This record gives sequence, structure tokens and C-alpha cells, in this order.
Amino acid sequence: MAPIRVNRIAVNTGGGDAPGLNAVIRAVVRAAEPLGWEVFGIERGYDGVISGKGFRRLTRSTVRGILGMGGSILGTNNRGNPFQYPVTVRGKVVTKDVGDLVIRRLRHKGIDALVAIGGDGSLSIAAEIWKRGFPVVGVPKTIDNDLVGTVVTFGFDTAVSVATEALDRLHSTAASHERVMVVEVMGRYAGWIALHSGIAGGADVILLPEIPFSAASVCRAVQARYRSGRNFCIIVAAEGARPKGGSYFTQGPKEAGREHVRLGGVAEALAKLIQERTRRESRSLVLGHLLRGGSPTTFDRLLATRFGAAAVRFIREQRFGYVTALDPPNIVPFPIAEVVGKQKTVPVDGDVVQAARAMGICFGDE
Repeated sequence: MAPIRVNRIAVNTGGGDAPGLNAVIRAVVRAAEPLGWEVFGIERGYDGVISGKGFRRLTRSTVRGILGMGGSILGTNNRGNPFQYPVTVRGKVVTKDVGDLVIRRLRHKGIDALVAIGGDGSLSIAAEIWKRGFPVVGVPKTIDNDLVGTVVTFGFDTAVSVATEALDRLHSTAASHERVMVVEVMGRYAGWIALHSGIAGGADVILLPEIPFSAASVCRAVQARYRSGRNFCIIVAAEGARPKGGSYFTQGPKEAGREHVRLGGVAEALAKLIQERTRRESRSLVLGHLLRGGSPTTFDRLLATRFGAAAVRFIREQRFGYVTALDPPNIVPFPIAEVVGKQKTVPVDGDVVQAARAMGICFGDE
């Protein structure tokens, strides 16, 4: 692509929300204005472009005070893939490719480049927009920390911190009632949140998608815990954890226009099974969207700010078709084409898993 003159850029947030989105938006605006660029926010992912009514001018004054806010001032959408956009035809929901319409409307609005903030699904959309000839820089976002190219994504540290605090609180109530507590956390098919919060929160068992578990092994670990003189047990299960030879726990089929099927239900099923097999009173708890909400941690505020500033820098340097990536100590460009369709999962023999095993934590595979 030939060098372009930049006068106006846009920024949007897509997919699930994550703490730090507003910090990125703020950084984009504050880094772009000294360059003389106008910044427009696109509301509700790509829906604001498709409708033609979702462009909002952003200035230093409009982003003032949002650094520590959770959510996204622009809103987000995980059902708005413009290349598989859900429409109703004769009473039936089907998908339609309206990607070229998105690009035409961006150009009609005078947008010279797009900063696309999102996870795997949103960055796949951004990659296709770039492939069709529109300048894009991506910013990786997911609490799941499962994107390749960057050591960590913003939102992950906050999610782990919230999960760890919840586990800290559960210790006292579990001990008081002498119960087994099975806590389900987000992460989809990667167990980063479960692993890190489980270790930091003193869990006895951690179940990951990367290590299929045996119910018998989990129950043995529970019984061993009680025999050791401890009258309660804490189990952390990633929503994508599954038994050996079994399927993922899901909540209904995939919906039209939605990026993924909805995982969930492993904690409830496991708590019921543990109580039946061990006769130990068991309860399940799903932290769910609590991990997405609230104010970002210091680490996530800083990382999100660095990502937003780097996105503007990459546009200035005409580095389109890249995402911002943390390669300590720097933020570097990483090809967006090498991000999509891939997933960073927990190394089953990695240092963190080894440390957990050394602490006596069971992964259900023993």
C-alpha cells in the first residue's frame, strides 16, 4: 500500500469487554491530537459503521476521567461480524457479507485509518478489512490472555486479581461449613486465568482445558485434603475444562452472528459429582462476567495506555496490518495475519504448571 496522508482516524472496541478498553481509547486520542489528527469513536463494534449512525468525535475533553473506568465508552458487540452479519430474511436469521459497506462508510466519513481493539474474533475482522485495502492497526484485548504475538493482553491482570480476591474470600466460608467449593472462571479454551488465580488464591485443584481431568483423580485429591486434617477444599475450573475423553460443557448451540459457542457448566457438574462420590458437601460458583467488570489494575492501565500510544505511532510510521504487542521491555508491531486463527494456550510442562505441581496442586491427571 502506498503511503497515505492521515488527517482523521477511528477507533472501535469489539468482542467481549475487558478492563482497560477506555485507557486505550484515551491514549489514542491524547497521542493523536498533537499530530493534528481528528479521532472518531465507532459505537458498538462495527454496528456503528453499518448503521452509519455510530460515529462519535473524541477529544481530550471527551476522554477525560476514563483512564480507570471499566467497560467501554463506545460500547462493544460480539455479534457484529460484518463479514457474517446476521440479518432476517423471510423470518429466518441468516448471515450476509457487508464488509465492503463498512469500508465504503469509513471512507465516506473521511477516516484514513482504523485502530481496532479486540480479541481473536475482532482482530480476524480487522485482518480482513486490511486485506480488502483499508489501513488498520490492531490492539490485542482479552482477559483470556490467549492471543499469540504478545506476552500478555490487557484485561488479564485485572481478571486474575478479581478471581484471586474471590478465592481469598471463599476460604473462610468454605472452612466454616467444611465444604468443597468449585469455582468456574472464564478463559475459553485457554487456562491462563484459572492457573494464575488458582495458584495465587491457594487452590487445591486446578482444572485446565489443556489438561483433561479424571473425575476419580479430582475426588482422590479432595479426600486426601480432608484426610490431611483440612476440613475444606478449593477447586478452580476453567470454563473450558473437560474430562478425559469427554466434551466441553456448553450452554446452548452457537447463535447466528456470534463468535463462539457459550462454554460453562463444568463447576456445577463437578460439584454434584464430588458430593455424590465423596459425601462431602459441595457448592459451585461461577465468577463469570465479574472478571470483565470494574476498574483495571495499575498494570492493565499502563499496558493499555502503551498499546494505545503505540497504535498511533504505528499509523504515523505507516505500519498498517500490525497489532501492538508486548515484547518486554518494548511494545512492537506484530503482523495481524499471524495472530488470527491461532491460540496461545498454557504450556502443560511450563514453569508455572511445574511450580503449581511442586506446591501440591492437583490438575486432575494423576
